[in-house]
Amino acid sequence: MRLNRYLAAAGVGSRRKCDELIAAGRVTINGRVCTNFNAQPTERDHVKVDSELVHRERALTILLNKPPGFVSTRSDPHARDTIFDLLPPRFPRLFNIGRLDAQSEGLLLLTNDGDLAQRLTHPRFEIEKEYEVTLDRQWQSERAHKLLRGIFLDRQRAQIVRLHPIGATRLRVVLRQGINRQIRRMFYAVGYEVKRLTRVRIGNLRLGDLPRGHWRALTDSELASLNTIQKTPRGRESK
Repeated sequence: MRLNRYLAAAGVGSRRKCDELIAAGRVTINGRVCTNFNAQPTERDHVKVDSELVHRERALTILLNKPPGFVSTRSDPHARDTIFDLLPPRFPRLFNIGRLDAQSEGLLLLTNDGDLAQRLTHPRFEIEKEYEVTLDRQWQSERAHKLLRGIFLDRQRAQIVRLHPIGATRLRVVLRQGINRQIRRMFYAVGYEVKRLTRVRIGNLRLGDLPRGHWRALTDSELASLNTIQKTPRGRESK
């Protein structure tokens, strides 16, 4: 197993982050700095990042129903609750796949599988994410075309892929992007404030009836469905 995959499997971070650590000379094998991306450490080798010994842990990917008020970081300078406070204290080191802002809730994936994290977060794979949105007043359907056509946020076109009402002030929204606070900002641009935002699906994974603040490990079939995600950009897939 190449060094970046070894580090990712140890929960250090995504493979891209691990590549950066290797290139910066922050990784040692048996006391020697290693910048060789093709190095393949064994179980007998001592691999360290910034002098901290790392161990490959059993692969684990979990689904968490994030409550509002929790931030999607391991630590917060403002001492707010983090999603990792919801996990058992003696748990494999996990990192979250994507984020939900503090007031948003719902489905969040955490893993120590760097390959899986990269595949689910890289924008070229365009993984669908579905949300339930509650607005501050009744939805006017004629506003939908602007959201579907796209609005420029952070110098890029932000688009909603699909949108359909499920109540007077509630909608289901599907994205294939991950721009910061995208849904809230897009609805604000057409005159609405999002009062509640819940992610209910990522790819084929659904939140289901998992209670708020609870988590569960993904089943083998769920992991298999994630691992079948195409490794080519959507625009280049065979027709």
